[in-house]
Amino acid sequence: MKENLKFAWFASWFALVGQLVFFIVVSIVTGDWRYVMWSFMVSMLAGVPSMIRTFQSQKKANNHKMEPTHKNI
Repeated sequence: MKENLKFAWFASWFALVGQLVFFIVVSIVTGDWRYVMWSFMVSMLAGVPSMIRTFQSQKKANNHKMEPTHKNI
């Protein structure tokens, strides 16, 4: 089964940075900076583990590509 790592990277970056940027804009518009505080914690809790997991999957996929698929005996 082929993994879609491009989407995984996009989702990981969005979880880490995209949500935070969105809530910074919301905080600027509303003037209530609690949105940034709570979104920062959620972004870190969701983004960091997803980045680690995506990095491990990418590393595993790259190692799998380098292994020979057949032996010439």
